[in-house]
Amino acid sequence: MAERAIAAGNAGRTGRPEGPGKAAIAGLGLLLPAGVLILWQILSHYGMISEMLFPAPYTIVQSFITLASTGDLWSNLRISVVRALSGFLLGGGLGLLFGILVGLFRRSEKLLDPSLQMIRMIPSLAVVPLFILWFGIGEESKVLLIAKGAFFPIYINTFMGIRGTDNKLFEVARVLGFSRGKQIVRLVLPAAVPNIMLGVRLSLGLSWLGLVVAELIASTSGIGYMMSDARQFADTPVVFVGIIVFAAAGLLSDTIVRLIEQRLLRWRDSYQG
Repeated sequence: MAERAIAAGNAGRTGRPEGPGKAAIAGLGLLLPAGVLILWQILSHYGMISEMLFPAPYTIVQSFITLASTGDLWSNLRISVVRALSGFLLGGGLGLLFGILVGLFRRSEKLLDPSLQMIRMIPSLAVVPLFILWFGIGEESKVLLIAKGAFFPIYINTFMGIRGTDNKLFEVARVLGFSRGKQIVRLVLPAAVPNIMLGVRLSLGLSWLGLVVAELIASTSGIGYMMSDARQFADTPVVFVGIIVFAAAGLLSDTIVRLIEQRLLRWRDSYQG
């Protein structure tokens, strides 16, 4: 046992890998999707599942290539991305602002938090008719619907991050004579970064969900509209293309946020599994 421990220590010092590399781990994550696609293609090829309800992966790829070559996919995707990012920036920015305000001041919490929690409990689908009535079916109603979903994860996580800060740090800041603004920049925000980044990831996911709701209900452009239009003509492969595009966009945005989070929190020595 002692010899094994010494060998393991020497391996760590010489820099030799002690486990599977990043490429192997990434490949491991592709096993399940690849297996599902292969099984799906086989079942479709032998007619064991309905081509109308579950078109073969090869058919979906053909539809993707057709939409991409005509430019319809990219034009609709560009519109959807602008809507999702606009709603996320609006809702997330306000969520961060209100989270800091409510987290720092107890009076603000008593004044604002009960009302915000009531609004949070209202389903997005319930306010869609009102948004259409107030703002029409233009971009304003869609962006505001997305912003509503993006607001609350960042708001709640920012609030929890600030309230979870060690009170001794505030005492040190008072002793050092930090102003309120300096406390926010040098103390509060750095301490709340882990919670804030979690809120950002959740808000981005809800932004894509809100985009789907907005575009499926009242829209004349975007990936959601493309899916709704295909559904009316029973063009199931196009519907699957839209689903895959939304999934890929959500995964890409979440990956970018995770990379930013790793860079901001590289000082943490946390458990990696």
